[in-house]
Amino acid sequence: AMEKDLNQNSPRIRKIRDNSYPPNTPTSRMNNNNQRDNHPNSPRDYNYSPSSPTARLRWRNRSNEIPAEVKRGNASNVRNLLLGDKNKYRSMWIRTCSSLWMLGGVFFIIYMGHLYIWAMVVGIQIFMAKELFFLLRRAHEERRLPGFRLLNWHFFFTAMLFVYGRILQQQLVNTVSSDRFIYKLVSGLIKYQMVICYFLYIAGFMWFILTLKKKMYKYQFGQYAWTHMILIVVFTQSSFTVANIFEGIFWFLLPAALIAMNDVAAYFFGFYFGKTPLIKLSPKKTWEGFIGASVATTISAFLFANVLGQFQWLTCPRKDLSTGWLHCDPGPLFRPEYYPLPTWIASFSPWKEISILPVQWHAFSLGLFASVIAPFGGFFASGFKRAFKIKDFGDSIPGHGGFTDRMDCQMVMAIFAYIYIQSFIVHQDYSVEMILDHISISLGHEEQKMLYAKLGDILRHKLQGGV
Repeated sequence: AMEKDLNQNSPRIRKIRDNSYPPNTPTSRMNNNNQRDNHPNSPRDYNYSPSSPTARLRWRNRSNEIPAEVKRGNASNVRNLLLGDKNKYRSMWIRTCSSLWMLGGVFFIIYMGHLYIWAMVVGIQIFMAKELFFLLRRAHEERRLPGFRLLNWHFFFTAMLFVYGRILQQQLVNTVSSDRFIYKLVSGLIKYQMVICYFLYIAGFMWFILTLKKKMYKYQFGQYAWTHMILIVVFTQSSFTVANIFEGIFWFLLPAALIAMNDVAAYFFGFYFGKTPLIKLSPKKTWEGFIGASVATTISAFLFANVLGQFQWLTCPRKDLSTGWLHCDPGPLFRPEYYPLPTWIASFSPWKEISILPVQWHAFSLGLFASVIAPFGGFFASGFKRAFKIKDFGDSIPGHGGFTDRMDCQMVMAIFAYIYIQSFIVHQDYSVEMILDHISISLGHEEQKMLYAKLGDILRHKLQGGV
């Protein structure tokens, strides 16, 4: 009945058309200038489908699910940007309070050490997975598939055990507990980690096959593929993030701080100066905000590296819970190098030279990437949200949306930071410190005693002239 009533030739529509137009007025959807009729009672409010090819093309362009974007240079549309938003000050206050709360929590966790930062990353992953799993959730189908959502989380925690199992090395086991039973239990789990993960995945795979239902195949296989895509997106970036943490908290903190700086700078530059739209996927992103944030992030990278490099404990690969921060050599990257100032500056400056840490030049490269390339992770997330017709992935963080909204650029940055560190910073040649560190991580107490005895025998034979 509804479809019949909405037909353009139905009596109801014809009556509306006859009453809405004066005599001798064409009832076509397009006037002589090929402009759509804007009469308030015209049939345009119904499911109308023009017959001519030109009209159909224009109708599709107009009825697109993405609203009309702000046109460049059109002052009347500036209200869609932050510059013309009437509630922008209230939104800025909420966003600022949430940011300060998050900043304080992150600083506390960083002070606690590597394991606590790792736990924070795992917590963020769980929230991200929850938000992404919810996007394609259909209550009607899931009422007919009891336990199907539990299967998604089974795959999630199996992937978590596989990705992080290798990080639970022997030294971390010694740090967590000195109890003999727990020590053997966790050591055994680490030894057979890959086998355990494989059979857990196979169990989930069999579970999925056994729960397939007729007329539900398309939905179930779509959810299966969706689950694996989420695992790839979430765990790929997080595994690189955790790897950076155990290279030293500095290499986790600096890239994260650069992304946060770029986000804040883009917001404020767009807030006060934004007039020119940047990309249609994000209507409130402006060229003024993008360029201003790029300059601010690049300069901040140089300064952040100097400030963070003053704290030696940030360069340590780990923190022992029993003895505190391990004494480690920060390396040549964090030893200052002195450069003389130009004569025209030194003539009126109290300093004749400036000190620069070599790591600051590396930070400059990270800053360029964070300001130019990493924002495309945010644009990707914006397009993703447009596809599902949602404003944010969640509402866990007031003023910011969900955790996925905050981690979109961080995902791109974490992978680049890891690749950059391994390519240009970490030396491939082995040093005594690296070997000792690997021994302390990979070998248990008994193996370390055996190695100590073997090394003693070798040195004793060499001192006595033996082979």
